[in-house]
Amino acid sequence: QVQLVESGGGLVQSGGSLRLSCLASGRTFSSYAMGWFRQAPGKEREFVGAISSSGSRTYYADSVKGRFTMSRDNAKNTVYLQMNCLKPEDAAVYYCTAALTYNGAYVPANRVQYEYWGQGTQVTVSS
Repeated sequence: QVQLVESGGGLVQSGGSLRLSCLASGRTFSSYAMGWFRQAPGKEREFVGAISSSGSRTYYADSVKGRFTMSRDNAKNTVYLQMNCLKPEDAAVYYCTAALTYNGAYVPANRVQYEYWGQGTQVTVSS
């Protein structure tokens, strides 16, 4: 069982930056690929990015590529999402998620591939 707690959301002006953090419980964090999804009001939850269990690979949605960066610190059981050049359309609740894997290069992009989800953190971008 893995519990995920997101933090770092808030209100930012268009063009600004935020860094989200996700702290995972448990002793096997390095066995999980980690992902971020987001959901805006009235929209489907969508993939933002994923990082492999080793941290060697990342994969991003086209809408955030070049602006968002994922990283992880396995010693701290934490994954990060650095968000730069934020746009009003980035406003959403951001969810951290985890997928158990024995493949160090696995970067799942589909929500059904993830077993554990956090409660989410709100990101608001003012224009």
